[in-house]
Formats: sequence, C-alpha cells, structure tokens
Amino acid sequence: MDSVPNTQRATLALLPSQQMDSRQLYFAMLDERCSTVGQIDELSGSISRGFLLEQLSVAAAIHTDFPAEMRSLPDVLRSAHDQVAQDYQCYLDERGTGSPRRYFSCRSHAMYFLRTVAPTKLVDGAWLYGLLQSWQDPRLAPLIRTYLEELGCGNLLQNHVQIYKRLLARYGCDKWQDGPNEHFTQGAVQLALAHNADEFLPELIGFNLGYEQLPLHLLITAYELNELDIDPYYFTLHVSIDNASIGHARMALQSVLDCTPRLGDAAEFYRRVGNGYHLNLVGMGTEEAIASFNLEQELLRVLADKALSGAKLHSDYCLVGGRLVSEWLSSSGETSELLQTLQSTGWIRRGKSLEQSRFWRLLTDEQAPMFGVFDGYELQLLKDWILDDADRTPTLKRFRIRPSNGHVKVTVVPQSDATIEQIIAHHIGREPKPNSCADVDVLFQQLAGVDTKEQAFAVLTGMLSPANHPTPAGLAATRLYADLFQHVT
Repeated sequence: MDSVPNTQRATLALLPSQQMDSRQLYFAMLDERCSTVGQIDELSGSISRGFLLEQLSVAAAIHTDFPAEMRSLPDVLRSAHDQVAQDYQCYLDERGTGSPRRYFSCRSHAMYFLRTVAPTKLVDGAWLYGLLQSWQDPRLAPLIRTYLEELGCGNLLQNHVQIYKRLLARYGCDKWQDGPNEHFTQGAVQLALAHNADEFLPELIGFNLGYEQLPLHLLITAYELNELDIDPYYFTLHVSIDNASIGHARMALQSVLDCTPRLGDAAEFYRRVGNGYHLNLVGMGTEEAIASFNLEQELLRVLADKALSGAKLHSDYCLVGGRLVSEWLSSSGETSELLQTLQSTGWIRRGKSLEQSRFWRLLTDEQAPMFGVFDGYELQLLKDWILDDADRTPTLKRFRIRPSNGHVKVTVVPQSDATIEQIIAHHIGREPKPNSCADVDVLFQQLAGVDTKEQAFAVLTGMLSPANHPTPAGLAATRLYADLFQHVT
C-alpha cells in the first residue's frame, strides 16, 4: 500500500551537496549486499540516518488526522477506513452515470504512473527488514510476519517486488532508474528506516501503521488500470492483504498497542509513533505522480532521449522537411519543431488511424527499419498522442477485487517437534536441483552444521534484505526463515 489517506504531501529538498541526494542514497542502500541487518557502508549509513532525520523534520510540518491521544487511535482509523469506503462508492456511482476516469487520461498516462512510483513499489515492505534481528521479541512478531508476507514467504509468484517487476516488464515500463529525485524520496525513506530500525523503532512502527491503511487512491487506481486493460493485481492484492479485519492494517495497529511501554514514557513513544505516521507523506505521492503527467511533454522528453543515441545512425537520404534526420537529432532543443514538422509533412497524421501515419509504421510494421527503438511505454505515448482524443473512451469492464484471506500460506515441516537440522534438511531436499542456482547452493553450504535458531537466523537474515530477497537465494532463504519463524513463535 502507499501512505496515509491524506492528499497533502511534502516534497524533499535536495540534501547538502556533500551528501547523497535521495536517488543516490536509494541505490546505495538498495545495491548493498550485507550479510546481517544494518551492515552497510559507513558513509551510506551515516547519510541514511541524517536523511531520515531531515525527512522527519519535513514530516513534522504536515497536518494529518493522527489523534493526539492513543485511546482515540482505533476509532480514528476506523472512521478513516469507513470514509474511504464511502468515497469509493461515490466514485463508482459517478462512473456509472458516465463520468470520465478521475486519474488516467489515456493508457500511456497509467503506464507513466507505473514507472513513476516504481522506486517505491520495488522496495515494498523494506522498512520492516530491520526488525528481523529482533525475532525473539514477541511484540514484533506480527510485523515480522507482515514482512515475510510482503516477500511472499519465498513464493516467487507472491513476492511483491517480483510481482511489480513482472508488471513493469509486461508493459514495457521497466526504464525507471533515471527519474528525478522526487521519485525516489519515499523509497529512500523506507530503506533508511530498514537500516536504522534500532534507533527509530517508534517511528518505524508509526510509519508502518500509516502505510498499511487503505487509501482511496489505491481503489481508484486498481479500477482504472483494469479499465485500460492493464493488470491491476499488484494493487488489488494490497486492498485484500492489508485489510483492517485480519490483515496488515490490523496487525499494524496491534503492534502500536503492544509496543507501547508500560513502565517507560508512553507519551514520548506515542509522539514518535505519530512522527513516523506523518513520514508517509514526504516525497511524491500517488496523486502528485498522476498529476505530473503531460502527454506531449513526456513524448518530447522521450524523443530528446532518443536523439542522444540516434543522431549519428541515420543515412544521408533520410529527410524530413528538407533536412537530414541526423541534423534534426543533433540538437535536443529542436525536438518540438521536429514533431511539428513530422505532422506538417504528413509523416504523422494526428486524430487519424495509426496506419495513416508513416512514422508509426516505421516503428511497428513487419521488418520496420526502426523496430525495437521504442519500448512498450514509449510506443503507447506516441500512439495516444497520434490518436489524440480518439482513443480515450474506455470500454467498461466488470471489475472485481480478487479474493484473499490476507495471508500467504507457508509450507511448514509437518513435525511440530522437528529440530533445526531437520527443518534445514527438509528445505534442501525440496529445492529443484535441475534449476539450482549457485547462490542457493552457497546458502545451504553456509547452513551446514547449523543447529540453533540463533545461528540459522544469523545466516538467513541478510538474504532477506531489500537488495537480496527477490533473488533465487533470497527466495530460498525467505522460505526457510518463514518456516523457522513459524516453528519458534
């Protein structure tokens, strides 16, 4: 899920020049290959802590519905959930009477959104990673279970990051790494929490509480993606698994209540939980990401990007408007004029069928000379721009959220009294040998001779990091960790 049901967001200003910006820090933390929780480069660790403090300062100025007293929290969250349900019904009623889509003007707009929020979705659940070292603390067990479920309990088809990666690849939207800094702020916050969990535990718990609440934009996004023939499963999955009855939203609230100190300063703990709750609102949110789309400007950006790599690759006989294509592409500042010239010379005929545009055929026809130059997202941008308003009326389809009980089933060792060695041996025996991975083999070699829970979790934990868990070895480690965790809790 994504954030508290509140449309007010705050965007991060860049960090001081001697530090990493949010995009650089995001990749520094995501690319690390640590073996245990919290082991990252010292410079990155120091900067991630400073970054987190700065974002907490930004978040403190944001108004939300977070109540001043903990006793009011369950009622406030329940009321917010009911309001979302009511607002969504109003949305459905409006659509039923012919109102246009609220979010996405065309299919490429929706695909732009998938790319824009990718840095956040591809670290789904990351903030909880830092809790794995506290597996012996029963108060944190529901949050660790939440993290394991975000990882699909090691099931490739249910791992949330893998689900989103497949979604991006399916629609040619997997070029997201060069986005602006504001696209990476929320993901960087989540990774920074993961690596500073000990110091910022109340903030982490509050962040988790806010993130697991049901926002209206999630429901509308899923509805309109489905309407535009884009698979909404990643989003509908979060509607069901995060439910307030037995799902992650319920566990998030319970973790606040369970972790509040009985003998310590409960008021200070709750204040910090509120700070973490507000932290959901820094960076670019869903509605801001959607509103930032401009079809023609995005198409011009893509064409300018193509010009950088294609300027020297066109033959001398390629002319548009009396000029060599290589001349047009030699300066990205002429992209807008080139687009206009393609129209005035008949290479593109806006508002007409795609087949009437010669430029489109150069990209898509069988044995087309420019086939493969544009990815799926870029082709959709061009298609929507050529068709103009001709392709914006949706074909309404019946939309249902896929049922889910809110939990991923874990295949456990049948014997409740199985030893650690037996559980590990069970998993080694279940690994598919013909498709074995060298990293998986190394992982199980490291587990050879392990006979205590402490030793097993010490080996496995690093492979459940945001950087590692979507890999074959990470998935294998997650499956074993989930079995061991269920066995000992």
